[in-house]
Amino acid sequence: MGADIEDLILQTIIDTAHDHFFIVEASGRIRDVSPGAAAVYGLSREALCQTTVQRLEAEGVLRPSVSMEVFRTGQAAQLVQQTSTGRTVIAQAHPVFDGDRLVAVVSRSMDLTDLQLLQQEYALLQQRFSEHIKLGHGLGQDAEDLEAALGDLEAHSPVMREVARLLRRVAPTDATVLMQGESGVGKTVFARLLHRWSPRADGPFIDVNCAAIPESLFESEMFGYRQGAFSGAAPGGRVGLIEQAAGGTLFLDEIGELPLSVQTKLLKAIQDGRITRLGDTESRRVDFRLVVATNQDLAQSVEQGQFRLDLYYRLNVIPVTLPPLRERREEVPALVERQLSRLNQRYGRDKILDRDVWQVLMGHDWPGNVRELENVLERAWLSSDDVIHARTLNVEGQRNTADDDVPKQADLDSVGASLAEHEGLKEALARTERRILAEFCQQLPSTYAIAERLGISQPSVVRKLKQHGLEIQKNR
Repeated sequence: MGADIEDLILQTIIDTAHDHFFIVEASGRIRDVSPGAAAVYGLSREALCQTTVQRLEAEGVLRPSVSMEVFRTGQAAQLVQQTSTGRTVIAQAHPVFDGDRLVAVVSRSMDLTDLQLLQQEYALLQQRFSEHIKLGHGLGQDAEDLEAALGDLEAHSPVMREVARLLRRVAPTDATVLMQGESGVGKTVFARLLHRWSPRADGPFIDVNCAAIPESLFESEMFGYRQGAFSGAAPGGRVGLIEQAAGGTLFLDEIGELPLSVQTKLLKAIQDGRITRLGDTESRRVDFRLVVATNQDLAQSVEQGQFRLDLYYRLNVIPVTLPPLRERREEVPALVERQLSRLNQRYGRDKILDRDVWQVLMGHDWPGNVRELENVLERAWLSSDDVIHARTLNVEGQRNTADDDVPKQADLDSVGASLAEHEGLKEALARTERRILAEFCQQLPSTYAIAERLGISQPSVVRKLKQHGLEIQKNR
């Protein structure tokens, strides 16, 4: 392919791109931009090509300049820009090197204003709806309808009923819902509830744990593959998880655990509504409703460079936060009774709770939330006779014998020796965590190796290293 043809192809890509491309020389002079950039930045294509990114930033046409950030660091950059036309855009830029010399920067920006206006409008509707509920309007038949719709789902606290009402209002739409909350609060349960209330209820509900899919298998698992796409491929190929969700709901749990390379592939599928099976040349349109969940702060992950900003905005259309169980203790009795009923039915017994269990159950903070509560009750049920007593509940690592409940003096001395003066448990744990990570930074070659050794995710390791100001020792 000749140079002239390559130039024509490049020019066609720039001229027809939905996003706004900039090609910037090392001096800062703008060599070319896509035509649509004029509406976002308020200058014609010709005017933009007669100036520099330094001047655009100085005159407030855009701020900050993503190209200038690449010039400063020599690395790819991503940030949010404000323009003189009042638009908000995600800007990404990549360096172009000739050997070791940076010769140009290629950047593209995506306008977020319309999406943000939609989010603001929805937030206003949420606020008005909340005020409407607080004033007592619509609580009669609406409450009865909600009770019937919830079925056997326990949602007795005002905050959880507010979440349920919100989900019921957005269920008829195809808007992407982002479930946020600690592990075990019930994100999957509410995602299934949303699916059940939606027009897609007769379609499939595909539950995917993103943390459980290895990066090397993500594309074949999510998009599927054709027969013979790779060595060991199943005869006849395989339908991917996204395609399996056609006509229904795709629920991506632990979305914050996806590596950056995988996030790029997922973003394209969400944007286009199309997928291409591995080894195939034709794309397929897939109609599905996307619901995602995470126990991480995705906004913080974006700031730390662990999550794509454009994917975050794609997912954060309808954010729903599920509070931890310690903030809705009024639900504990109903959750306990439901779990006890399930256990009695499953094992064919009729065990009951002693009155002394309630002080323990209501006083515990349940860091593992509903999941921890259910596990504690099942262990207690299996280790009890006809009556479940407080001594059979094993919470906060308690022992079940009287002798083990009494701390040994040697243990107390050991704990005391490990704490610095005026240092609390939180500070001591942070210090210990940093010491362990610092040792592994010297011993192990990568964050993936550290993650495997500690039994946690690689993004968690990256986050912890940044928190403690640690780096892998490259020259061990």
